[in-house]
Amino acid sequence: MGNSFGHLFRITTFGESHGGGVGVIIDGCPPRVEITQEEIQFELDRRRPGQSKITTPRKETDTCEILSGVFQGQTLGTPIAIVVRNKDARPQDYSEMQQKYRPSHADATYDAKYGIRNWQGGGRSSARETIGRVAAGAIAKKILKEVAGVEIVAYVKRIRDLEAVVDPETVTLEQVESNIVRSPDGDFAEKAIAAIEAAGREGDSLGGVVECVARQVPRGLGDPVFDKLEAELAKAVMSLPATKGFEIGSGFAGTLMTGSEHNDEFFRDEAGNIRTRTNRSGGVQGGISNGENLTLRVAFKPTATIRKEQKTVTRDREETVLAARGRHDPCVLPRAVPMVEAMVALVLCDRLLVHQGQCGALDADRPLR
Repeated sequence: MGNSFGHLFRITTFGESHGGGVGVIIDGCPPRVEITQEEIQFELDRRRPGQSKITTPRKETDTCEILSGVFQGQTLGTPIAIVVRNKDARPQDYSEMQQKYRPSHADATYDAKYGIRNWQGGGRSSARETIGRVAAGAIAKKILKEVAGVEIVAYVKRIRDLEAVVDPETVTLEQVESNIVRSPDGDFAEKAIAAIEAAGREGDSLGGVVECVARQVPRGLGDPVFDKLEAELAKAVMSLPATKGFEIGSGFAGTLMTGSEHNDEFFRDEAGNIRTRTNRSGGVQGGISNGENLTLRVAFKPTATIRKEQKTVTRDREETVLAARGRHDPCVLPRAVPMVEAMVALVLCDRLLVHQGQCGALDADRPLR
């Protein structure tokens, strides 16, 4: 019922924001993949709350426990269960939201659909649900790196009207992690930190854009028509909380160009490989990866839960006002970076397994690149 994602590399997340914990079941992971708790924890630490002055002050270590599917440092090919216990839950902070709907949040729609909801921090609608995705994404990244040399790097491209200057061809994880905004552009990061802090002091929030590049993506991933690679990626990243837009390659800017300006001309490189001189397609043509860098952007709205007083209604449909309490990010972008990377990795890993399953025999004399 909407809690699972993927075809062959399939994940199911569970848990609520202020319940006992959150986690993921990963089914279809190939056996003998070397993975450690530390590798998973590295990604979770990038996502966890309380990591800097511009994130929610909720104090969680987000320590992961691998309950099954891994033995002596290798995957078994059986379901992998990973759980993270909630340690700093404060459900009492949300008592007012038991009756009052937070504007632009999931409170009213959850009530409309189910007739019941967990009002403690939003339950399943909280970004805390993404812990399971990031944990699974760490394993997907490892598979992609070992099998095809794929490298996935995301970073904050924009905060409100501030935009970073970043070269997706050369950007590194170390550059991204060099500041708390998670943007390689130091000048931009300094201005963005000031803007986020100012919004937080006013009880308000900011949105922006995360850009992601996947390098060394094998040719042939994705399928025609309904399972096009860009369609799978769009669904993946748009399933993240607070997302409002998706672009790949030239995106909406491509609509301002003519066909002759936009088309990526082919050429043969020194190794004899078919390449494109430009990459306005963003690494995908006809729904199938073409071997060029895969580039995409995801728009995140300003955090819905803010401390400023807003007009709303109660479950009994009475008009009222709400100034939300609790601990929330004044801007979700810095913590969204590892979430975007995880979803892109999950899609590419799944599509890699699907491709090998359908075309592996035919590819015996044709390597992935």
